[in-house]
Amino acid sequence: MSHESAASEAPETPPSEPSVVPNKNKRYRRDKPWDTDDIDKWAIQPFDYETDGKQIHEFLEESSFATLFPKYREQYLKSIWPGVSKELEKHGISCLLDLIEGSMTVKTTSKTRDPYILFKARDLIKLLARSVPFAQALKILQDDTACDIIKIGNLLRNKERFVKRRQRLLGPQGNTLKAIELLTNCYVLVQGNTVSCMGPHKGLKEVRRIVLDCMKNIHPIYHIKELMIKRELAKDPALKNESWDRFLPSFKRQHTKKKKTATKTAKQNKPKTPFPPAQTPRKIDLAIESGEYFLSKPEQERLAREKKMTAQQANHEKKKAEREKAFIAPDEDAEDKKRAAKKRKADEAKTPLHASATEGDASGAARKKNKKEKKHAQ
Repeated sequence: MSHESAASEAPETPPSEPSVVPNKNKRYRRDKPWDTDDIDKWAIQPFDYETDGKQIHEFLEESSFATLFPKYREQYLKSIWPGVSKELEKHGISCLLDLIEGSMTVKTTSKTRDPYILFKARDLIKLLARSVPFAQALKILQDDTACDIIKIGNLLRNKERFVKRRQRLLGPQGNTLKAIELLTNCYVLVQGNTVSCMGPHKGLKEVRRIVLDCMKNIHPIYHIKELMIKRELAKDPALKNESWDRFLPSFKRQHTKKKKTATKTAKQNKPKTPFPPAQTPRKIDLAIESGEYFLSKPEQERLAREKKMTAQQANHEKKKAEREKAFIAPDEDAEDKKRAAKKRKADEAKTPLHASATEGDASGAARKKNKKEKKHAQ
């Protein structure tokens, strides 16, 4: 009885709605209240030694990097090395300068807490080896600065062409290099077979593209124009989500067609035969035909000298005749005739038609009269 009364007293529940089946990919997703739109996910957070350093324990293993440097950098590195070691000690990195082997080494210590500072120290010694000044290379230890060393020495075989294209990066009085630095916000140094650059990652990408294209015979001025246009377009918020291709210049390479030489056309016009061409005679065969082969060695040398002298004499006479052409006086009678013909044509153009007709009639009558007088005289 008690069960029946409890069942009768319980309220009636409404019929349950069909449950929505979640998407398979979003089944395990949860709300993230801490992830708001005002968070900049691309911002580089600086390493704080007071807070972050206490949370990280001592490294278990020692890591190190070493790099070689050229002989001409030895004196400069000796003078600045106390400053290098002092700056790296602040980050718990020890450094070693080996003048016998010509190398620089950086390694972690028990005081190192920043996991990435060793890679920054490696970049520092690389830049110092590539002739970057110490005051500039020291900026690589900052979190928002990266570096890139572009190797250009093996891109071209011809040494003269390589020097010319490397000079294009500098430009007249270094103006091209200065424009690249201003547009990319990077420090660029062209030294030997490498180009060292420091700055933000976006700028380093542009600098690498400019340098490699310059070695491929694409002038840096084209990229400079493109970067200037992009800088102006970035100021307009309306063009933020649009494509900028219609504003950017498109430079196409112009391939000039080479003129066909006469030898190629002559070869094409020759009839095709199944027989191979006749074998060209050797020098010995030609000497046997002319009889020089049977002469003694002094006679052969005398004959060669005579041939050389005759060829030189003929060449001398030809050049002398070409030089004397400038001193030959022009034919005055021919020039007078040309001037008279030009004057006659100008006068005919000026005179009216009726006047020329009357003059023609008068000249015809005068000719007839002269003929009659000649007949009577005979």
